Amino acid sequence: MSKIGVVLSGCGFLDGAEIYEATLTLLAIDRRGITYQCLAPDVEQLHVVNHLTKQPTGESRNVLIEAARIARGKIEPLAEQWLDHCDAVIFPGGYGAAKNYCDFAVKGTGCDIHPLVASFMRKAVERKLPVGVICIAPVVLARALKGMNIHPRLTVGGPGGAAEAIESFGSRHIACSVTECIVDDTLNIVSTPAFMYDARISEVAQGVDNLVEKIAALIPVRH
Repeated sequence: MSKIGVVLSGCGFLDGAEIYEATLTLLAIDRRGITYQCLAPDVEQLHVVNHLTKQPTGESRNVLIEAARIARGKIEPLAEQWLDHCDAVIFPGGYGAAKNYCDFAVKGTGCDIHPLVASFMRKAVERKLPVGVICIAPVVLARALKGMNIHPRLTVGGPGGAAEAIESFGSRHIACSVTECIVDDTLNIVSTPAFMYDARISEVAQGVDNLVEKIAALIPVRH
């Protein structure tokens, strides 16, 4: 049975993984009879945000421990060895992707990226492992691939700062609607905008489901 690694950046859209996007991803995978393994880097969050007031709390939390909330405790630390055990990987969005995987939310195109996240993404692409990136996660992937002479077709939906960042990092931004996804058949990369749009959850669900469908189709058939 195929297995997809789902990499989470915490729990909560303002400082971690977007919970709707993560849950919809897991649901779409499971509905196709595919297993999944939740993963998260064992690092401290940039900060913690009160999702009621939208203000930082001054607390300190760990990305892996927070992501375990979404995974119901069934999660493992992100490590390159998982590339040997997964047939594909998907990165849901949320501000955590732009705060905990890298500091794009703070520094924009001058951002740094966590070495493990960068290496994991690069090696997945080099192996032609199917890679799905949702919401703001395509910006992180573009940053990881910067300078590698790899120029995937990616989307964060419409034009704007995130789309410009993708282009500045050397990837190509393709506009699309919230219910659609963009497939780079050469590199086996699929992206969808999700909550980069002010969208209904049903619209985001359609886009995420389309992404998982494309990722599943890219996984080689085992004989």
